[in-house]
Amino acid sequence: MDVEVGFRSAFLSTTVSANVPRWYVVYTYPRHERAVADQLAHKSVEAFLPTYTKTSRWKDRRVKLELPLFPGYVFMRICIDQKLKALSIPSVIRILSFNGAPAPLNDADIDAVRLCIGRGAMLQPHSFIAIGERVRVRKGVFEGLEGIVVRHRNSCKLVVTIALIQKAVALELDADCLEHVRPSLAASSANPSHGTLQIQ
Repeated sequence: MDVEVGFRSAFLSTTVSANVPRWYVVYTYPRHERAVADQLAHKSVEAFLPTYTKTSRWKDRRVKLELPLFPGYVFMRICIDQKLKALSIPSVIRILSFNGAPAPLNDADIDAVRLCIGRGAMLQPHSFIAIGERVRVRKGVFEGLEGIVVRHRNSCKLVVTIALIQKAVALELDADCLEHVRPSLAASSANPSHGTLQIQ
């Protein structure tokens, strides 16, 4: 993935201090996510590997598999001068970077995913949505969670995105639990084609 294309705004919206731990994205070899997360933890690095359960049919039986929500990615929280702890792990390909410098995530992106998992949401991988109407959950266990709403058959799905890696997850919610998030003046000016969402 070339993070120098498409992720510029996500990177420029953050500031980095060598002494302040931030969330970064580690890109791994396929199916090495768990091993990387375990090795990061062994090196006293806070790692986050969100997963979901998928039922798969194997010959004459069904099995439940625990799979990464974001295949190929592991999140870690470090001070930037600790990056060698990750790069020294054989299964790590690189830390996602912009102009040669590791690109930090917005804390809110990780907080949203952790909130969903912590409150028992049945998350599923979802196609990334770059621009859309943002809503906020106004009641229930996910109160305060923000994301982008999409229609799914006869229900609504709230899509939580991580822009830096262009990935997203979704959880199903009742439409009457959602309220529109008023866009900032700057966001409205930057996106004149911003439309009106209709939740039915």
